Amino acid sequence: MRNMEFKEQMHEYSQWRAQLVQTIEMYHQWRSRYGMNDAHSTDIILNIVNGLQADRITLAFVAEFSRGKTELINALFFAETGVRLLPSSPGRTTMSPTELFHDEKGGSYIRLLNIESRLEDISLAEFKNNPDRWLQIDLDSTSPTQMQEAFKELVATKQVDRALADQLGLWNAREAAEQGIINPEKVEIPCWRHALISFPHPLLKQGLSILDTPGLNALGTEPELTLNMLPSAQAIIFVLAADTGVTKSDLEMWHNHVCHNRGGNKQGLAVVMNKIDAMWDDLADENGYDDSIRSQIKTSAMTLKVNEDVIFPVSAKQALLAKVKDDQALLEKSRLAALENYLANNILKQRKDILLGIITRDIGFLVKESSNLTSASLVNAITQLEEFKKIDFQNEDMTGKLMAEMRDRQNLYMANVKNFKASRLVFGVQAQMLVDSFAKEKIDDIIKTTKHDMAKSLTTYGMKQNIRKLFDELRELLQDSVDITNETRRLVKAIHKKFNDEYGFKEIEPQLFSIKHYQIELEQIFDEGEVFRTSTRTTMSEQSVVINKLYSTLIVKARNILRLANADAITWSNGVLTPLMHQIKGHKKQIEGRLQMLKKINESKDSIIENIASLEAELEPLKRQRDELKLIINAMHLDVNPL
Repeated sequence: MRNMEFKEQMHEYSQWRAQLVQTIEMYHQWRSRYGMNDAHSTDIILNIVNGLQADRITLAFVAEFSRGKTELINALFFAETGVRLLPSSPGRTTMSPTELFHDEKGGSYIRLLNIESRLEDISLAEFKNNPDRWLQIDLDSTSPTQMQEAFKELVATKQVDRALADQLGLWNAREAAEQGIINPEKVEIPCWRHALISFPHPLLKQGLSILDTPGLNALGTEPELTLNMLPSAQAIIFVLAADTGVTKSDLEMWHNHVCHNRGGNKQGLAVVMNKIDAMWDDLADENGYDDSIRSQIKTSAMTLKVNEDVIFPVSAKQALLAKVKDDQALLEKSRLAALENYLANNILKQRKDILLGIITRDIGFLVKESSNLTSASLVNAITQLEEFKKIDFQNEDMTGKLMAEMRDRQNLYMANVKNFKASRLVFGVQAQMLVDSFAKEKIDDIIKTTKHDMAKSLTTYGMKQNIRKLFDELRELLQDSVDITNETRRLVKAIHKKFNDEYGFKEIEPQLFSIKHYQIELEQIFDEGEVFRTSTRTTMSEQSVVINKLYSTLIVKARNILRLANADAITWSNGVLTPLMHQIKGHKKQIEGRLQMLKKINESKDSIIENIASLEAELEPLKRQRDELKLIINAMHLDVNPL
């Protein structure tokens, strides 16, 4: 892949995704055109299309205060505005976590959630679904100056009583004492807990979303950031200051809030060593400057345990200035291009691969089924034509024998249908047991009881014991589902094998429901929460509001995992026997077509040539059906056996 600016690659990615949506919609139309549509496949296809259309590439920028993170965002994405769009000048540090994206329906705005909302037992995700709870400032997207002025609200702070700051998890006596602050009456805190920014910047319109997280304190007091938002980002850009290297708080943030939530996987992680302009020395030669940077990269790589090729020395400040002034020499000296190329050529490619993996997983089976059925129909039609060409239709005994054979096949088909209905009834009972094993009522009963016990706990230890109890009970529930899943899988395989063996159906490997990844995700949740709870920042504060938010976040994640398992079980059980149903319909169509042809030939021996010509003509739409599907499969880049 050739090196390109991130904005060019983002544009290409956006076009690729739009073409993929168009291809999947063509496949849906193809299924409708050739009578293969059903409610199950339609739901799957529409869910994929909706998911692709709503897809965002999320880049999360993580750093301690004063690392130049927001300036880096300005330099990478918003330099063409000609101003420092997001507040990043000295002393103007963004105080609240901020998301930037394009909300086509909502327009251009800043939405700000007040800091006191931390005291409510409501998740950020729930707040996002209720715009009335946010202060909205409308933006004029045609005026960078107006937007720049509006964005100053992101750095707003206020003085509150120390007791309130303590309740909010924003006061730490030990840290304050280290700064010489002891027992103050008032404490300065951020005005806002979270900020949402929407405006029609070209990159944002193409699906880019930016998460700007302000410092260890925000990550240490907002479990949803660490446990939900950062893990879902396609890339995390961790920003250091070149003049200080990796500090103690940098390292804590890296271990507890970045690395752990990538599951130990360093893919999608980049480290920016910002402020290299502080190392520029007009009295030193260029070699000395390069050696200093290489030394810092090597030291940082060893400390963070990453490869040196994902550490990018940059001067965000000089890069922004260079882009605004169109100074190519200064832009080159800022070294921003290497980071832009990494984002363009690595992160976007990874996202493409992930989306293709999702499509292969979710509709690959449907496409394979379509391919097999289409191929079988064409082969049967060709076989029938060749057989008819060899038959002596003047021999009445032979035609009578053929008619009798086809009636036997028709009777077999009726038995086939009867057996299918019986098998479907047996499967329906088993599938309902599987779906019920994830029932919302069961899960909510467990969670309700545990939350009640948690509310009575006066200590963090008590809360911890209750969360362990919750996860033990959810594990037991999931284990029951595993046993039922295994029995259901055996039944599906037996039904498919019966129809393959007894009725000669083309073997289509049934799509089997899997519960394993839900088990893995559920186990990871408690591990993530434990690391968060025992992190230095949380341990030092031990604020009840932080601990409660942590456990609320874990409960929401656990419930969502089991809700997805329930939904997937329903979707799977509704569609797993559909390929057999399609083969039965195809079998019926084939029998009826041959009987009709035999009757016509038997009634009028003179029409044999015409009837054979008619059979040959019927091959054309089948070939067209096959060729259309070939084009769709190739356009989707799916690994399906050729027709």
